[in-house]
Amino acid sequence: MQTKILSFIRRWWLMAAVLILTAGIAVALQNVQKTQLINRTGQTFEKGVVTAVLRDNLEPNGTRVGDQLVEVEMTTGVRKGQTIQMTSSSGYLFGAACTEGMRVIVMQSVAGDTTVSSVYSQDRGGILILFAVLYLAALVVIGGWQGLKGALGLAFTFLAIIYLYLPLVYLGWPPLWTSVLICAVTTAVTMYLIGGPTLKTVVASAGTVAGVVIAGLMAALFGWATGISGWNVSDIETLITLWNTNGINVGELLFAGLLISSLGAVMDVAMSVASSMGEVLAQNPSMHRGALFASGMRIGRDMMGTDSNTLILAFAGGSVSMLLLNYAYDLPILQVLNSNNIGIAVMQGLAGSFGVVLAVPVTVALATLLYTARRKPAAEPAANPQEAA
Repeated sequence: MQTKILSFIRRWWLMAAVLILTAGIAVALQNVQKTQLINRTGQTFEKGVVTAVLRDNLEPNGTRVGDQLVEVEMTTGVRKGQTIQMTSSSGYLFGAACTEGMRVIVMQSVAGDTTVSSVYSQDRGGILILFAVLYLAALVVIGGWQGLKGALGLAFTFLAIIYLYLPLVYLGWPPLWTSVLICAVTTAVTMYLIGGPTLKTVVASAGTVAGVVIAGLMAALFGWATGISGWNVSDIETLITLWNTNGINVGELLFAGLLISSLGAVMDVAMSVASSMGEVLAQNPSMHRGALFASGMRIGRDMMGTDSNTLILAFAGGSVSMLLLNYAYDLPILQVLNSNNIGIAVMQGLAGSFGVVLAVPVTVALATLLYTARRKPAAEPAANPQEAA
């Protein structure tokens, strides 16, 4: 029993220290004083339930024009328990097409006995949490212990982006290099959770970071060659406000986001290659480095095709609405190819795919060197490199 406890401590003390340090930094960063961009004094967002639709805005052809007049029973806030009459814009971007019994979020301003309220949106919070829980449950049930560790890694990555990356960028850290740091930390934690303190974890982590950095470099090169930068995004007018008030380099946000979005695919390739090569060497401990490298490249080639398609199709799928509008307006091909939006979508897909493809030889080379670095003489076959710390 004591041996198991000591083994558990040796395996997880480093991870525990990293998590404690990360949590401490995250807590400290939550005290950031933000520059007020909009005056929201007295305005709150509360929950309510629609009890009646007094005037609808549904047209016979199914469209909605104007707004609805509804009664909402408040379930939170200073007006909790009261039924208030308010409007809902009931549009495609704002408000909600209210029906009796619908749970809604209400934007409310209270000053003494005066209350100004309007329906902000349907209350989706509970559904979002439910689907997230169902996904994590499926991951754990199907994946077992490894699925649970994968879920923990996913949760850590999400929290690191929200509670580390965003506050650091807001404080003036360079968005691009901060994203590299966050990718490196989340990769190390996720890989350690999945692979433990093994050479496989080291190889997969290094290959992932290399692939992500390559993706960023290719994006920067593409942007330099085409004149596309983070200043060409559609919401730049709003982002400039952050540049003026906090000195945030908003031009780097586009490339920083690309690194984060490509992290998952690169991580998948790197871990798959590192794990497969470890198994190959375990079955043939006397394999020469050249043969091991060739085997790793054959394994990687099968993976890079599908994973690079994953990134390109993901970015293409996010641009379907824009592509359809271009098709409907019958825009000239030269106009489409040279528009900023298309250029950014192509850059994101191709740069991320470069990271996936070039992560393969980097990971294979690292695995070949590290797995065979401490090889024992032929008379004593080497241990499985995946189990060597």
